Amino acid sequence: MSSRIEQIIDEIEEYIDRDCKYQPLSATKIVVNKEHLEELLRELRLKTPEEIKRYQKIIANRDAILADAKAKADSMIEEAQVQTTELVSEHEIMQQAYAQANEIVTQATAQAQEIIDNATSDANAIRIGAIQYTDDLLANAESIIGHTLDSYTTKYDGLINSLQECYDTVRSNRAELDIPEEEDYSASGDENF
Repeated sequence: MSSRIEQIIDEIEEYIDRDCKYQPLSATKIVVNKEHLEELLRELRLKTPEEIKRYQKIIANRDAILADAKAKADSMIEEAQVQTTELVSEHEIMQQAYAQANEIVTQATAQAQEIIDNATSDANAIRIGAIQYTDDLLANAESIIGHTLDSYTTKYDGLINSLQECYDTVRSNRAELDIPEEEDYSASGDENF
């Protein structure tokens, strides 16, 4: 099941691929509905913290796993101590009781450490996976936003250049016209002009 962030990113990609039209005379530049894209990006920003909280809960489960492992270890140690006490109370087998008790404590400690190591390893793997997943989502969002910014910057620069060229052309054409001031023909004596 995909997260809402992934769904929003899919919607942005679908919107760009399906609903956006190419700019005239361009095979790469598109025209987007700014409000629609901003709405999708706003929802993406709102959902990102929820996803991070979800992964923090997963990481928090690590503590529960470690607590469970500690409880099992404590129970095993307590059981070993009970067995040790019972064995010690019998005088004939006191030496054997010490040896068995030490062996049980050693096994319990080793098993408890193994459980704790496994739980820590699992929790770290989950944490690293959550961080990587969140980084992948943010990288994808960063790419989309960067692409959109680049597209708008290019369009804006193109518009300014086109306007500057038009302005320069009009100014140049006016300069070429170089309209002379009206001449006074009455001084020449020709009444027809």
